[in-house]
Amino acid sequence: MDTLQFALPPKFETVEAERAHRKARLVTALRLFGKFGFEEGVAGHITARDPEWTDHFWVNPFGMSFKQIKASDLLLVNHEGQVVHGRHHVNQAAFAIHSEVHAARPDVVAAAHSHSTHGRAFSALGQLLDPITQDVCAFYQDHALFDDYTGVVLDREEGRRIGAALGPHKAVILRNHGLLTVGDSVDAAAWWFITMERSCQVQLLAQAAGKLVQIEHENAVVTRDQLGNDLVAWINYQPLVAGHSDALAGAYDED
Repeated sequence: MDTLQFALPPKFETVEAERAHRKARLVTALRLFGKFGFEEGVAGHITARDPEWTDHFWVNPFGMSFKQIKASDLLLVNHEGQVVHGRHHVNQAAFAIHSEVHAARPDVVAAAHSHSTHGRAFSALGQLLDPITQDVCAFYQDHALFDDYTGVVLDREEGRRIGAALGPHKAVILRNHGLLTVGDSVDAAAWWFITMERSCQVQLLAQAAGKLVQIEHENAVVTRDQLGNDLVAWINYQPLVAGHSDALAGAYDED
């Protein structure tokens, strides 16, 4: 039994090593989002808080395909929206939303938002996900609805409102817009987004087919407590990355 292995999130001896790891995982998540078709033009962004300058975050550059991003393309943006490392422009919507989410939630390392098809479709219903499958119970009473839409998010006050709507939860549905998820690692935030997108798809299919049968409250709570923490999200994400290694070729190249 001593030879059995179980992967757990890595620990780091230096801030430089942790930074390099977060950037690599950010590129990985972006590449996977591209492979899964979560891009819609220039919309969509994933951020990772810098482990040393904690009011700065790393983010994908404006107008670059998720499928082609490398570590050397990532931008480091400060709390004023200025690019302090990198050679590209930052998406102003990414700054407006993510800067306020990171400011409101010091526990959050990463945040993911993209205009995925089923997330957008479900967001148009203006409702929360129902506990109709084991997987979606991870979000039971742990996601919120931002019940407003005023156009493209370009100012920080709108970002603050989204951060307030998110509250202590792992995800928020932005009405008429899409999904946003957070986690204590890039891997966790990315997994929550992927499984939430699929949960939206499942509920849309089930609602179209007939009456929903929901999991009872007590069982939904138990299932959430079993599946709904960031460590479980990190674990679930690992085989997903391993199974799509073709999408990661050249992803970690640095200048």
